[in-house]
Amino acid sequence: MFLGHYAVGLAAKKAVPKVSLGTLFLAGQLIDLLWPVFLLLGLEHVRIDPGNTAVTPLDFYDYPITHSLVGAVLWSCGLGLAYFLLMKQKRAAAVVGLVVFSHWILDLITHRPDLSVGLGGSTYFGLGLWNSVGGTLLAEFGLFAAGIILYTRTTVAKDRIGSIGFWSLIGILALIYVGNITGPPPPSASIIAVAGNASWLFVLWAYWVDRHREVKPSASQTYSEIFVA
Repeated sequence: MFLGHYAVGLAAKKAVPKVSLGTLFLAGQLIDLLWPVFLLLGLEHVRIDPGNTAVTPLDFYDYPITHSLVGAVLWSCGLGLAYFLLMKQKRAAAVVGLVVFSHWILDLITHRPDLSVGLGGSTYFGLGLWNSVGGTLLAEFGLFAAGIILYTRTTVAKDRIGSIGFWSLIGILALIYVGNITGPPPPSASIIAVAGNASWLFVLWAYWVDRHREVKPSASQTYSEIFVA
């Protein structure tokens, strides 16, 4: 998935309004932000294999550090713990950790069986939604729309940056996804690794946008009624 991971970050703002969207984007995409680094280091591998699934030409045949179940749990606990040590907020830290782990769940739904349980072994899982272009598009854009709705019901722009900056971010993410679906296969695995590191820009963009938005009083009140009362 691509848009689906960002959708979880957008939606999670409803549960933890005080956590920056940048942090939630970081959590939702942490596994895919780390993956290009491990590719460049030669610790994980991918090959170009047109027809591997109907949606992607990539064969993710070796990436247990980032995308195994054990790896996902460790990255989830790691970022959640780091957030707690930095911010001293138990609930927010738990949500951040869960957002990280949501990445593996969504990948389980979309990938063919290439997600391992541990860092080694021969048992792999994946439900294969990527074998259906229509099903994948419905899931990606459906989740993305739901995330946008929840985020915009939770926050409101304080100025033009909070409005134009946010919708520009949403538009760019959608365009990149469409380009990935309709464009030709990448020329090499090294290009994938280099391009993948550009995703950090969306995390920084989300931090910038979120600073120019504020939590709606009604959303803050609802949060208090549910979790404090």
